[in-house]
Amino acid sequence: MAAGMRQGGEEARLLVRPEAPGVELLRASFRTQRFDRHFHEEYALGVVERGALRFRYLGRTMTAAAGQVNLVVPGEPHDGHAALPEGWTYRMFYLAPQVVDAACAELAPRRAAPHFAAGVLDDPTLAARVRQAHLLWELPGASSLARQTALLGAVTWWIARHAERPAVLPRLGNERGAAARTRALLQERYAEDLSLDVLAGHAGLSPYHLVRVFKACYGLAPHAYLVQVRLARARTLLTGPDRLADIAAAVGFADQSHFTRLFKRRHGLTPGACRNFLQNRETGKG
Repeated sequence: MAAGMRQGGEEARLLVRPEAPGVELLRASFRTQRFDRHFHEEYALGVVERGALRFRYLGRTMTAAAGQVNLVVPGEPHDGHAALPEGWTYRMFYLAPQVVDAACAELAPRRAAPHFAAGVLDDPTLAARVRQAHLLWELPGASSLARQTALLGAVTWWIARHAERPAVLPRLGNERGAAARTRALLQERYAEDLSLDVLAGHAGLSPYHLVRVFKACYGLAPHAYLVQVRLARARTLLTGPDRLADIAAAVGFADQSHFTRLFKRRHGLTPGACRNFLQNRETGKG
């Protein structure tokens, strides 16, 4: 579900996904917008893409420039306006406290809700993680697994490195059996939109720990592994007569354009070009 506005050279788009309660997204470009002093009931976490945002927060005036992360915690009043004549463009997540608490529990099960003393963070890795997660949540064809994994990775990085009481990631143990069960499930049910919670329940691990264990064992996060399985199955189907749109749906991609984009990134050819190659090879015409 999305809502947007465009007026006087400014634009904003708000997005929520019914299957992910507690997560809202905002992508906006502002020049003259001035936010009155207000507070959120959620955590706000975002990245400035262009220009700069200035706001009064925690008794100080702060400026978030392009490439920096800006944030506020629930209940803390703040305002906001452009710090440069060209305004600012940013991507924001608004995360219900239970979403952040769940990520915090991955790091320390009995830890109190995290608090952050800074409103601006100069952390290129976190900025890149937040931006990538936001792009995935916007992308219509992205899987639930990819979205959840990216957001959880960004939030746990944020907590572990910037909360007032930094947390230590739990050590990886010998959980190869859990990783193997997850891989088998991905290979068996690759056409489904499996969530990270489903995989974690099957593996008997917490979501974030499963991602770390799986990547340590197989070199890819579960969502990236799932994409490779789908592409491999699709390549096999390209030798047959099915339409490309039907192949995309059969292996679990949301639409043909998403399938085509990922296939080309993996193979360097579009599915149509690969089909011609494979079928010509079988008939001896290549």
